[in-house]
Amino acid sequence: MALTPIQPPLWPEPHGYAHGLAGAGRVAVMSGQVGADEHGRFAEGFTAQTLQALRNIVTLVREAGGTPEHIARLTWYVTDLDLYRAALRELGPAWRSVMGRHYPAITIVSVAALLEPAALLEIEATAIIPG
Repeated sequence: MALTPIQPPLWPEPHGYAHGLAGAGRVAVMSGQVGADEHGRFAEGFTAQTLQALRNIVTLVREAGGTPEHIARLTWYVTDLDLYRAALRELGPAWRSVMGRHYPAITIVSVAALLEPAALLEIEATAIIPG
């Protein structure tokens, strides 16, 4: 069973995210993933770190038996909103290369710092994997 978007009729249509998603299945919760590979090496730049963090999330979701389309929610913690905004044009193609045209519910929060000093962002995920 696929996730179903929650779209109240009078609300504006979201672009690049969903207001909400509903689904039935096993819930998989991923801790925050940063832009480092399996060897702990950080990618350089905001878009590259985002791409690696998304790859890390998809790896975890696949390990749980799901696909990117089963990701229902992402919470992004970014250390610099200006870096995020400046990368928006690059983030679209990077997103689609990992997530396709699937857009979960997304929240983006600005934070003062992350545990990993080299991390520019951290993304946590919740997936609903059909059983």
